[in-house]
Amino acid sequence: MSFGVIAIWVVALGALGLCLRRSPAVGRRAVADAGTALWRVLPVMLMALPMAAFLAELIPAGWAERWLGPDSGFIGILLASVAGGAMPGGPFVAFPLVLGFLKAGAGPSQMVALISGWAILGLHRTLAWELPILGGRFIVVRLLASFSLPLLAGLAAELLLPLFPGVALR
Repeated sequence: MSFGVIAIWVVALGALGLCLRRSPAVGRRAVADAGTALWRVLPVMLMALPMAAFLAELIPAGWAERWLGPDSGFIGILLASVAGGAMPGGPFVAFPLVLGFLKAGAGPSQMVALISGWAILGLHRTLAWELPILGGRFIVVRLLASFSLPLLAGLAAELLLPLFPGVALR
């Protein structure tokens, strides 16, 4: 178990303890709400995780290393930023795919750019939610203002990686 997973368990159990301290009824409601949320998310997880693993295995040999590898530099970071922005799906798809790309030879800086593009640009969310609610002018301004952020994140990761040997080499 990783430090992050242990930390989440500690926070979750601490929050449950605080709920129970407030009253047993609050604790029961919190556990029931957590169970309801788990049953809603579980079917998605059960399909998304294997799907992402299968897709990661379908990445052609050498492709990830050639286009998104550590030596692909700015072009690889740019491609990863755009691909991340265009990549549909939630975290159950995105993170396993990034792991698959890393295993296939993609560079950590490029994957920082990909995840940043997915999180910041999110074309699927933009079209499904922002366009109908906020309108086209807002989207144009937001995308123009934020397009450079995944690129900057990838370039910053490139500078920071020497300080953290072994990062993203799973």
